[in-house]
Amino acid sequence: MPHVIVKLWPGKTPERKRALSDAIVRDVTGILGCGDESVSVGFEEIDPHQWNERVFEPDIVARWDTLEKEPGYGPRPPRAAPNTKGQMK
Repeated sequence: MPHVIVKLWPGKTPERKRALSDAIVRDVTGILGCGDESVSVGFEEIDPHQWNERVFEPDIVARWDTLEKEPGYGPRPPRAAPNTKGQMK
């Protein structure tokens, strides 16, 4: 705990990925109070032409309610209407 997966377009150098990984580990351990042995970071390169199909729709739109930071692109999912008990459908 935790495992962080970074999905990004291809082309970043190994040095940039290492720098990002180091920053993620540093912040995760500092904020969550765990040791770096508890953190893993993976990178998944996604072709730009497949971004909507492989990332935007399944990971962002379909999981909108789990986002802490929303993207500044793409359509927002429709808001669910409350049911009769005041809970979201």
